[in-house]
Amino acid sequence: MQNIRFLKLSILIAIISPTIVKADEISMFGNWARSDGIAHVAISKCGQDFCAKNIWIKPNWKTEKVGDVLIMKINNKGEGLYLGTAYDPQRNLNLKFKLNIEGNKMTTKGCIIGGLLCKTVGWKRI
Repeated sequence: MQNIRFLKLSILIAIISPTIVKADEISMFGNWARSDGIAHVAISKCGQDFCAKNIWIKPNWKTEKVGDVLIMKINNKGEGLYLGTAYDPQRNLNLKFKLNIEGNKMTTKGCIIGGLLCKTVGWKRI
């Protein structure tokens, strides 16, 4: 009797687990606005990786443009925490990042030069 219960529980966990991971992954997808008002990005799956594409840039902003893409390899650590690496082809720049999502708010921290130079940016889902 216990073996049957264990088997049923194992099957239930196997069915539910992919759904839980998928739901957590989806939380980063969508459109986000930078808290400083400079940019809006769309985060989506692109091949085996993830992409953050600029869909709006503040007028007359020189360092970013619509269509710029950041290509990311992401490890989901659970509970809205993602760690990974990213490549910015516009600047030929590689960086490590941490992405944290809580509801409709996201914080990103990107670092270059082995973590010596880092920048943290707040985002809100739009």
